[in-house]
Amino acid sequence: MALRICPLCEATCGLTLTIEDGRVTGARGDREDVFSKGFICPKGASFAELDNDPDRLSRPLVRRDGELTETSWEDAFETVANRLGTVVSEHGGPSVGVYLGNPNAHTIAGALYPPLLVRALGTRQVYSASTLDQMPKHVALGLMFGSPVAFTVPDLDRTDYLVVIGANPLVSNGSLATAADFGGKLRALRKRGGRLVVIDPARTRTAELADRHLAPRPGTDAALLFAVVHTLFDEDLVDLGALAGSVNGVDDVRALAADFAPEAVAAYCGVAADDIRLLAREVAAAPSAAVYGRIGTSTVEFGTIGSWLVDVVNVLTGNLDRPGGAMFPLSPVAPAPRPPKAGREFRTGRWHSRVSGHPEVLSEFPAAALAEEIETPGKGQIKALITIAGNPVLSAPDGERLDRALDGLDFMLAVDPYLNETTRHADVILPPPPPSRSAHFDFALNNLAVRNNARYSPPALPLGERPDEAEILARIALILYGIGADRDPALVDEQVIATTLTAQTADPHSPVAGRPVDELTAMLEDGPGYERRLDMMLRLGPYGDAFGAKPDGLTLARLKAAPHGIDLGPLRPRLAQVLRTSTGRIELAPRALTADVPRLRAALRERADGYLLVGRRHLRSNNSWMHNLPALNGGTNRCTLRIHPDDAAELGLTDTDVAVIKGPGGELLAPIELEPGMRRGVVSLPHGWGHDRGGTGQKVASSRPGVNVNQLNDGNRLDPLSGTAVLNGVPVDIAPAG
Repeated sequence: MALRICPLCEATCGLTLTIEDGRVTGARGDREDVFSKGFICPKGASFAELDNDPDRLSRPLVRRDGELTETSWEDAFETVANRLGTVVSEHGGPSVGVYLGNPNAHTIAGALYPPLLVRALGTRQVYSASTLDQMPKHVALGLMFGSPVAFTVPDLDRTDYLVVIGANPLVSNGSLATAADFGGKLRALRKRGGRLVVIDPARTRTAELADRHLAPRPGTDAALLFAVVHTLFDEDLVDLGALAGSVNGVDDVRALAADFAPEAVAAYCGVAADDIRLLAREVAAAPSAAVYGRIGTSTVEFGTIGSWLVDVVNVLTGNLDRPGGAMFPLSPVAPAPRPPKAGREFRTGRWHSRVSGHPEVLSEFPAAALAEEIETPGKGQIKALITIAGNPVLSAPDGERLDRALDGLDFMLAVDPYLNETTRHADVILPPPPPSRSAHFDFALNNLAVRNNARYSPPALPLGERPDEAEILARIALILYGIGADRDPALVDEQVIATTLTAQTADPHSPVAGRPVDELTAMLEDGPGYERRLDMMLRLGPYGDAFGAKPDGLTLARLKAAPHGIDLGPLRPRLAQVLRTSTGRIELAPRALTADVPRLRAALRERADGYLLVGRRHLRSNNSWMHNLPALNGGTNRCTLRIHPDDAAELGLTDTDVAVIKGPGGELLAPIELEPGMRRGVVSLPHGWGHDRGGTGQKVASSRPGVNVNQLNDGNRLDPLSGTAVLNGVPVDIAPAG
């Protein structure tokens, strides 16, 4: 038996693994886990199947004479050094693009090492799944609070009134709100007399549990939330509570909301004005309330405005940074609290993409622009690409175009366990080991947890004669820094440690101010470089031992001694620690956001004909990377077009038919699934499918390939403030196939 934190979604549940003859044979929930308390979903239960998937690569692949063939690790790194080195010497590091996929948020290596590669290259050609998912939230947080990672999450265990907009946490297990057993927490809310409102164009599993379900037209969340804000002012319901004196721009928001009366937006949103006003009144009247918005509010035309307005409502009702409201988690590896101080203004557009002039956001360009940056000749053209745990051919718009573009690269390196639709173009694939043979700590997701905690999983099984993911990425860094892949990868981590501790000891507000760096370095945990870095971050963090100054504080050794984790308590008010705006106050009406409001106001006059396409999540799936497991590829996890029965009847479709769906980027054929819970005029296809390309190595996925919904999307529609692709609310035409 061994304990392991599940790395397969944002819920981060504790697992108990059964191990027989050196392999994982089963997984169940860890009842003693301080965070998940035994909860497990079908993905976690399939851990053994994922770990033992025969299609996972175990040795590197190198392309020779047009074919990917197995080779030794030494040869693979030598090939990377020669081929990538040639591109860098001829065209410079900025000619190398980097794409980071969603699974990077679930591994230690994915959190610690990619920034080192980008820095070594000196490239601005950085892309990630963030502009296909949550980038609008980052921008809104940065503009309001001064930090793009100052995440607000609903205090699920204590709230009296929860609004879920554009999310289906009973299926997703939560997203940008790390909560094991999200469904159990919603049922507990109802049981203690609280209320749940779900806003979604489909009657999802979460909506079925709600006290009230509002079904707006896709993409109209921002207008609906502005109408809630209008009502709060119009009916004198604004009450900042403890936030009074800490907020700029209240009157500016009042003026902006004047044109968004519920009666003015009702037809556009498809929600009755009385329902919008009732929602505003109930949020304002509840003893505590939280508005939580997710991917349905992000991947739309007004994603950043919608993400901003989620927290505007939380602020205007006094529910930000208070128990039961929307609160700021405190990760064990966050910097230790410093005295409150003003920060620098959060900015985007510090540079722009070469072809279409897209502004940089968080040092990234839109994923939808990757293909054109590879295809278009000229200075700055991407000549080589590094992908780490990413499959943008399926996850980004117009995968066919990107598919073709990847063939034109001089060199492509993929760090990935599978030969998939994207990595099949690589010249070298370096596969990390299965999760049972990797350590685990949630660097990213602890910053989103609905209860503060710290948990660490050492590898459950020995690594064997292969490098782990941290070593793979460290050796790539050694190549890029000109040191050579044959040098000790610990050099990378020791350099980071030395640089970090030098800065910390020079900071008068640091818990180790003025102390010798050598003394601190000697106190770190013996072990792999990533463990030493984690130990350093824990000791310097808000719960840390400050390198011995606080003997009861957190260290990696203490975390290892608590295999079920350490509970660090409920979320606590800490706005003063979080604020980093130039004024030291919440900026409720940032200029960049208010300047985009006229575009939303003009949209109220638009009326779209035809059908609107939205995505959907599956409990047995996570984007494109879990379709190769027999236990998960089946049942309700199907690539079907969900449509209201009355819409299907008008189109002459039945539940045994196949429909042709045409969008701005192309057309697809998909089987029909009649779903009475869909709003009329709205249809749904899940994302992550389309495993029908040749040259891949995922037999189960390719046997049930589905279709790639993003091929309907040409990638030309982006949220201008964040560069996020519009993936929901896409206009489509539907007809019977043939």
